[in-house]
Amino acid sequence: MAADMQTSIATGLEQVRREMEQAGKLSPYGNKPQLVAVTKTVDVSRIEEAIACGVQAVGENRVQELLEKYAVIGNKVDWHLIGSLQTNKVKYIVDKVAMVHSLDREELAQELQKRCAAIGRTLPVLVQVNLTREESKSGFYEEDVIPFLQKAIAYPNLAIMGLMTIGLPSIDPEETRPVFRRLRELKEEISQLALPGVEMKYLSMGMSHDYPVAITEGANFVRVGSAIFGKRFYP
Repeated sequence: MAADMQTSIATGLEQVRREMEQAGKLSPYGNKPQLVAVTKTVDVSRIEEAIACGVQAVGENRVQELLEKYAVIGNKVDWHLIGSLQTNKVKYIVDKVAMVHSLDREELAQELQKRCAAIGRTLPVLVQVNLTREESKSGFYEEDVIPFLQKAIAYPNLAIMGLMTIGLPSIDPEETRPVFRRLRELKEEISQLALPGVEMKYLSMGMSHDYPVAITEGANFVRVGSAIFGKRFYP
């Protein structure tokens, strides 16, 4: 599924889009998956190439890397912050990103609210859920999500639009299916509560090794990097 280093961006994108379409047809939930091309460690020229091939949204894990690329590319594409966000870096990105996928703690919600209110912006955010309970992953544990969302009215400048999770690192994507299924079920449970300031519109789940499975379980954002840009070796 993942492209190798020699595979062109256009070829990788074509394959990803084809598999997204196929998975969408298999999903019983009527979700229309949107692609967030993950550009961690990808240089500006290759991001520009992806944009020329029709990519409309890119995802960055690190604020510094996002800022450096944004300075060159600007608003040619929607920027999504998909990685862990330190509170002291919120001020640098609230006027630049289209969405934050990784709202993972109350302290971050408070800082995002403060900074967004200061510039008069309402920022779309997704609540990150750590369903696998791995210590290396960020996110609210499942039992803490609804209690947090019940206080969402305290964050009027945050448009809480759904949930995000990271699946298992397993080679077999089917092993992650129960994780994706549970996030969809949690989304449905939250929707039934009709909480003020909370809209369960999006599920951000699925990466290069498991995005078709995520789509069949209801994902409408998938975060795909290596299947488009080739394998990368992170420092």
